[in-house]
Order: sequence, then structure tokens, then C-alpha cells
Amino acid sequence: MRIGIFSDSHDNILKIQSAVRFFNKNKVDFVFHAGDYVAPFTIPKIQALTSQWRGVFGNNDGERDGLVKISGGRIQEAPLVTSLGKRRIILVHDLSALNPRLKKADLIIFGHTHKPEIIKRANQVFINPGECGGWLTRESTVAILELDTLTGKIYAI
Repeated sequence: MRIGIFSDSHDNILKIQSAVRFFNKNKVDFVFHAGDYVAPFTIPKIQALTSQWRGVFGNNDGERDGLVKISGGRIQEAPLVTSLGKRRIILVHDLSALNPRLKKADLIIFGHTHKPEIIKRANQVFINPGECGGWLTRESTVAILELDTLTGKIYAI
């Protein structure tokens, strides 16, 4: 199973559309967004995904009720703890806010720092796709991860 991962889109409609096109072109099976959409008007662009998706709030998401309503409930408070295939996944915005007792998962997805990174520890992978919006670093990045092997790659979009 191939999953797409993005975060910190910060209202950048053009970059969100690029990310969605990239995920659709690469035929991902599921997409996670690790927060900081900012405003509800961005959600219809994300809903152009051909796969299912879920997300959590970030620290810059102001109109949370609108985000939940427009997303059809696909966005929630962190952490989102779920399973896909045989893998347990935790989705948060800020990794430092995650209770250490909850870090028992095969895959932990986070954002917030705008720094793309993939960290492998024993049987666990931590992945931050960087920032989709590109406002802070001037680089727009996303990730694709093969869930079966827990191998991923960061892509500039």
C-alpha cells in the first residue's frame, strides 16, 4: 500500500493543487495531512484526491469548525491513531506534543517544523514531509511511503 503525506500547506492553493496532482499521478492508496491547512477554502482542493484522506489540526488552523464541516469530518484533533493494512499509524502535527506512551506505532507522521525528514528507529519510522506551502523555506515538499516495507521518499513538487 502506498500512502501520500503532506503538511503545512498554509493556504497555498497552487501548491496544494500540485500535491494533489502528484499524489493522483502516483496512484497513492491513502493520503495523510499533518496539519496547518489554515482556512477552510483550501479543503475543496484537497478533496480532488482520488484516494481517501485524513488529517489533524495544526497550530495555525483557526477556523476549525469550518475545516471539519467542509472536510466531512476527515480532520480531527491530534493524535489520530489508525491502522492501514497491518501497520499502526499515528498522525500528529507537532511531534513534541505527542505523549511518549502513545508512540507505539509502526509509522509516526508529523509536520510543524517544515523540515523534511525520515527517521528509522528499530521497527519504527518517523516521517515529516516538510512544508507543502513553501512559504517559510521556499521549498514545497511531500512524501510517499510504501507501507508494506516502511520505505519512503521526500519529493519536491
